[in-house]
Amino acid sequence: MTRRKLVVGNWKMNGLKRDLGEVRAIGAAAAAHPGVDVALCPPFTLIADAVAASPGLVIGAQDCHAADSGPHTGNISAPMLVEAGARTVIVGHSERRADQFETSQDAWAKAAAAHRHGLHVIVCCGETEAEHDAGRAERVVQAQIEKSVPDEAAPDWFTLAYEPRWAIGTGRTPSIEAINAMHAIARAKLKQLVGGEAARGIRILYGGSVTGANAGDIFAASDVDGGLIGGASLTAAKFVPIIEAAAALG
Repeated sequence: MTRRKLVVGNWKMNGLKRDLGEVRAIGAAAAAHPGVDVALCPPFTLIADAVAASPGLVIGAQDCHAADSGPHTGNISAPMLVEAGARTVIVGHSERRADQFETSQDAWAKAAAAHRHGLHVIVCCGETEAEHDAGRAERVVQAQIEKSVPDEAAPDWFTLAYEPRWAIGTGRTPSIEAINAMHAIARAKLKQLVGGEAARGIRILYGGSVTGANAGDIFAASDVDGGLIGGASLTAAKFVPIIEAAAALG
């Protein structure tokens, strides 16, 4: 089964209206490479403006609440994201697991809520440096997938992202062999959860210090279907070469 490459930019807590020019430039690059799926997840405050700035670009969110509404001060629900124009959402990101103490069960509930409202869902998994050094990466990632992925996950609305936490924003990147091996482990776990046909179609992204210089090698690995990009997605100058690297792989 051929899976289209997907490149997703996660702006994290960065971005003001003055940065909408970057959104337009990234949208133009995405349009120039129709063989690659591209999405951009700015902060909540920029979602509607980003949609208006680049209507053809898939704009997403970085999180959502599991409830549709209620007494949840400071949170954003899936219906709110849809109304703002978002089409995809990231849940279970390692920074939310670490900083907001979110669990895999939280990620599962958020993924289910987002899907219920028609959003494409990207669920993140990945081990810490201590877990990696202790040889526990495989077990940790398998457990996160088992507890975070909805049973009905399917290629048309679900994507998995593997991000070793120790590689995010550090400039440290695992070897291509190590990345592909972990992606293969993740796909095998998906097969157990959702069945072989769905698991073969679900895209698995790699995240963690991806740049224009290393993206081509990473994306060429057989079980890597694109990237979830953090800092390098903040400007078109850095993000577009990553899109081009994905496009070059057809």
